[in-house]
Formats: sequence, structure tokens, C-alpha cells
Amino acid sequence: MRPILMKGHERPLTFLKYNRDGDLLFSCAKDHTPTVWFADNGERLGTYRGHNGAVWCCDVSRDSMRLITGSADQSVKLWNVQTGEQLYSFNFGSPARAVDLAVGDKLAVITTDPFMDSPSAIHVKQISRDPSDQTGESVLTIKGPQGRINRAVWGPLNKTIISAGEDAVVRIWDSETGKLLKESDKESGHKKTITSLSKSAEGSHFLTGSLDKSAKLWDTRTLTLIKTYVTERPVNAVAMSPLLDHVVLGGGQDASHVTTTDHRAGKFEAKFFDRILQEEIGGVKGHFGPINALAFNPDGKSFSSGGEDGYVRLHHFDSDYFNIKI
Repeated sequence: MRPILMKGHERPLTFLKYNRDGDLLFSCAKDHTPTVWFADNGERLGTYRGHNGAVWCCDVSRDSMRLITGSADQSVKLWNVQTGEQLYSFNFGSPARAVDLAVGDKLAVITTDPFMDSPSAIHVKQISRDPSDQTGESVLTIKGPQGRINRAVWGPLNKTIISAGEDAVVRIWDSETGKLLKESDKESGHKKTITSLSKSAEGSHFLTGSLDKSAKLWDTRTLTLIKTYVTERPVNAVAMSPLLDHVVLGGGQDASHVTTTDHRAGKFEAKFFDRILQEEIGGVKGHFGPINALAFNPDGKSFSSGGEDGYVRLHHFDSDYFNIKI
């Protein structure tokens, strides 16, 4: 499995997202410029210029026509994927952290960080088909829990919003009323900041990664804890294979701490686990710093990783991977 090395960012990677067809890969980084690549050969197609701060998260519409990005510059921007034109900017009074488009692309959930006197918040925005009709009004605002909300995604049929972040609690909210429906149990849940959240292909369950050196698999409707995957370093990114019963975890100690901590902390590989047995089944090395972003291609035949080193690595599985593991 020879990786393709994609160098287009000057700063650490923060997020990776494939479009629904799996032919495009979008990357976000601390260098202000989201980038789009061909997912098969790693060729850079273009960048989206307009943010003035680190870009933390992105999502792409079902038809691959619109891109939405959230940034530390206190804005969330809508882009024309093909031309790179900025269609609209939602402006907030604090940094925007997570973005996720609803099924149907008519709504977006956005989280904003605590800032000055403002608490963290979850915003639901209407997304207009015609950019000239777009407004900045929120359909719903939920004043969030203590600390930063690192991830928020839509639940089944857009009826719920799932959020997680600094306080280590996973919450499910009613997306119409903003009422808190469920939250994860303190005993069985994460013990430290939840850094990442990734839904399964069909949306029935989701995976969370945490600085407590574990990832957990949850039922989307009941918030029942299904599985726990334990590793020896903080988990910054998680992803689930849409084809096989595999989960992949990425992370590593912050580079500045590596020399002063356990020798294992510097291992910056993507670790594969069997989703059912919870056992580690392999690893992919390559990054020269912690892995901050992971994504599986929707076809399940490749995955990409983004690191603190500024590189995106594109990994195509060889046929042995499927022959042995299925």
C-alpha cells in the first residue's frame, strides 16, 4: 500500500472530507485555505480563498456543488465547489468549530466556541438553493454545555443533533426544539475531551475519539455504548470503513511533548481495529507528527490521513487487504 503524498498546506491539517461519489477529497488546515483534490491520484484541483483564520471543519453537499467551511475567523462560508466562488458568509461573534449539512442539504448545523462572555453554542441555519436568497438567520440556537463543542452532526432523518467536545459528554438534541434528549453516561463514557466524531455509512451508529486514549462506538438512536477501542496515545481522529468491520484511529502526543514523555507517544501511525472484536489488527506509518484527520473513501477502497506535518497521505488498499479480511 504505497501512499500518495499530497503537499498543499503550509500548516497542520485539521479535517478531511470526501464527497458522496468519492472522487473528490476536501482538506482543511490551519493555513486558512481549504483545498480540493482528486481522490484517486492526489492531484490538487484548487483552493478556496477568503478565510482569515484556521479552518476547522468542512462538509460538501450531496451533489458536490456546495462546500461549507467553519473557521477560527468567526465565520462559516458557503462556496461554489467548481469555481471556488464564495457564495455566502455566516458571521458569528466567536470562532466556528464544526459544520455538518443535513440530509437534503437544506439545513446546516454549526458550533461556535466559548469566547469572551459568550458560551459555546449550536446553531441551525437554513441553506437556500439560490445563494441570492440566503440569509444569516438561525432556525435554532442551543446554548451549549461548558467548554468547546468540537463536533456536531445530524442524527437520523435530521430529527436530532449529536454533539461532543471538551466536557467529554456526548449529547443528543431535538433539532426542532433544542431540547436535550440524551447524554452519555459518565461512568462508561469518555474521561477526557472528545476530539472527533464520525458516523457509519448508514448512520445507525457513530464513533468518537478522545484524549483519554480511546475510541467508542455508540448507537445513534439510543446512545448505548457498543464497543471501546483502547490505544496507547491520545486519539485525535476516527473513521469507519464502509465496506469492512474496521475502524481506524489516528493521533499521537502533541509534538512538543514527545521528548519528555513515554517513548510510545511519538508513534504517529493510523491504527486499524476490528470493529467487533475490538482488537488492533494493523497500523499504517508515515506522518512526522500527530494525525489530526482521517477519512474513508465512500467506496471503502482507500482512506486518507492528515497530520500536524502539513501532509495529506492517500492510501489505496491492495487486493490482499480485502481477500484476507473479509
